[in-house]
Amino acid sequence: MNSNTITNGILKAIGVIAGVFLLLYFLYEIQSVIAYIAISVVIALIGSPIIHFLKRRLKFPNAVAVLTTMLLFLGILAGVISMFIPLIIKQGENLSLLNIEQLQMNIEQLLNQINDYFFLYNIDILNELKNADLFKNLKAIPDLLNAIIGTIGSFSVGLFSVIFITFFLMKDSHIMENSLYALVNDKSEPKLRNALASINYLLSRYFIGLVLQILILFIMYLIILAIFGIENAIVIAFLCALLNLIPYIGPLFGGVLLLILTMSNNLGQDFQTEILPTTIYVMIGYMVAQFIDNNVSVPFIFSKSVKSHPLEIFLVIIIGGILFGITGMIVAVPMYTAVKVILKAFLPANKIVKLMTKDL
Repeated sequence: MNSNTITNGILKAIGVIAGVFLLLYFLYEIQSVIAYIAISVVIALIGSPIIHFLKRRLKFPNAVAVLTTMLLFLGILAGVISMFIPLIIKQGENLSLLNIEQLQMNIEQLLNQINDYFFLYNIDILNELKNADLFKNLKAIPDLLNAIIGTIGSFSVGLFSVIFITFFLMKDSHIMENSLYALVNDKSEPKLRNALASINYLLSRYFIGLVLQILILFIMYLIILAIFGIENAIVIAFLCALLNLIPYIGPLFGGVLLLILTMSNNLGQDFQTEILPTTIYVMIGYMVAQFIDNNVSVPFIFSKSVKSHPLEIFLVIIIGGILFGITGMIVAVPMYTAVKVILKAFLPANKIVKLMTKDL
């Protein structure tokens, strides 16, 4: 092996590495666009059975069926948003008139009650919280509101992009399929058709399972909150249930939210006899609901619908979160399922593919 061969090999390796890094950098820069496309594909897959039903059973033309499905989704979205808008507006009005000094006094009073309770066990919580400069952070609330308002524009752009892409994915699905078929030769076209049919079947079951999971959690949360008389129980239960769509960290966010809202719902009452017991009971109920979800709903959805090992799911979700944030975590499982089906269709003899798709 001469020096030229070694040099060429090194240059090729450097070129490949540089190309990979450039590709990853490019994907990172357009991650918002990729997220819009991924969300649109997921929505289009969910809407596909509805469109087929409208076209076959009700004899709707394709464009009318797609438009009806889009209006249905937009109606659901509007209904969900309308649940939260009055609560958000009310909280915004309260915060705009917020007396920081009075709020600080109220929280200090609550913390004094907490400190008196834990002092019985020789725990000086109040001193630790004061050392953390908790009250100085209250002045950041108006800035937080401005930041939230500033995200409305970005959200609007994302919403319009998803609606636009989803509409054409539904309306011109045959064009998309034909474009995919054009990428393979005639011999491989049946494999691709079978792969797309399998993807549609598996993901339809997956999303139906997710809807069922959210519904079950919503009912359990609602019962818990209603028992203890928490205000806005329906909105809080629905939001906490939706947060479970974010794998692993969603339930943690939901638990923190439930803890804060439960305690704030009882402000002004005695900490030891009212706030603490109610909060403990609500959180116990929340943990029971999560236990049922983790041991019944989630195993059913993952093992029966997408047919993947829990370790696979965990790694895929983590990678999706690293690359594309929360959106990546949400769409990681359906995207991974699609990739597995395609690999099994075109590389069935590969040992790694066999191992990955043995349950498909």
